Amino acid sequence: MSRRVSPLTFSNTEPRAPQSRVGVVEGALGGPEQVASIAALFPNVAFETLDEAWPRSREAGPDIIIAGANGAVASEVDGVVRRMKTCPPGTRVVVVLRAADVATTRRLSREGAADVLLSPVSEPALALSLERLLSHVPAGTTGPTAKTGEIIAILKAGGGVGASALATQLAVQLARQDAASVCVADLDLQFGAVSVYLDLPNAVTIADLLSGQSLAEMTLSEALAKHRSGVRVLGAPRELMALESLATAQVDTLVKRLRRDFATTLVDLPSVWTAWTNRVLTLADRIVLVSQLSVPHIQLMQRQLRMLGNQRLDDREILLVCNALNSEQQASVPLKAAEKALGRPFDAVIPEDRRVMMDAINQGVEVSAVKRGTKLEKAIAQLAMRLQPATADAAKR
Repeated sequence: MSRRVSPLTFSNTEPRAPQSRVGVVEGALGGPEQVASIAALFPNVAFETLDEAWPRSREAGPDIIIAGANGAVASEVDGVVRRMKTCPPGTRVVVVLRAADVATTRRLSREGAADVLLSPVSEPALALSLERLLSHVPAGTTGPTAKTGEIIAILKAGGGVGASALATQLAVQLARQDAASVCVADLDLQFGAVSVYLDLPNAVTIADLLSGQSLAEMTLSEALAKHRSGVRVLGAPRELMALESLATAQVDTLVKRLRRDFATTLVDLPSVWTAWTNRVLTLADRIVLVSQLSVPHIQLMQRQLRMLGNQRLDDREILLVCNALNSEQQASVPLKAAEKALGRPFDAVIPEDRRVMMDAINQGVEVSAVKRGTKLEKAIAQLAMRLQPATADAAKR
């Protein structure tokens, strides 16, 4: 019997925020094709072209201005600095710098540039920069009575660290406390397997939700598949889906729905960075960064931590998890040495128990259903307790 999925779209059923504006100075990004390409990633943002006399007025203007300059030509750099000082209050300027050097980049940052990108700038780099800046534009779309469940992003240091399996088990542990209000959302669009790990192959997927053309007031707590533990599951697409298929505006609405319908949602992300994954991390209350104990994985974790810092996402709680630890790994790479390299200790260390975990995955059940009282079960339970909203509030206080 096929499941009829109520469509979830991202249109005009809720109060709209005032539309953000991005002005692109002629020549900063190349031709109109480049501007159109980046604009397509931000459907709820108005892009406009500015001439070289920007800004026109101190009273009104775009929220963000993208300007270009040649670092080897002092007059161009001076002109950008002069214009930045005459921008209306609150306007952020992104400078795309040709022939860049350290001194010029630092000067532009000191003079007030919100970001300095090296030319030719790649579309992902520009998208990430705009996403970060747009996330701080006042929106006012959520009323004071809106339900605000927690969003916990699960970020992988790299492939093969067992983050998805860990996310499913954490969700089951959290559901023991509040079975009616826990969700795990698999947004690994190409290789997500959360629904398979929980033996829900026919679960509603993110692709199903995006296929609707009109919005019915969907209640996700009723529409999504339910595991026997009580966890609701939003599955990854059944077929490979382009990473660019998900837009930031769609993420905004999806996260709002998840906050409304669940007290806690674990969002399993791919290890790659895109505009929309950056948006999920921006909206998340906490981030769980999962790695394993090896030199390559620790270096990848360092890289992810640097990226989180560069995107100003280190202002929220970031939990470091060393997953599937065994004695052979410790003999090769001591845990203390890895923590020293990271500059901080792991918040949780999950021991390896390959047989129990694989049996749980193959049966689609929690690890305690395979074998009770294991070190693996206890470690996951301790991490789940750390992720409970009450524990998080206490930690913040």
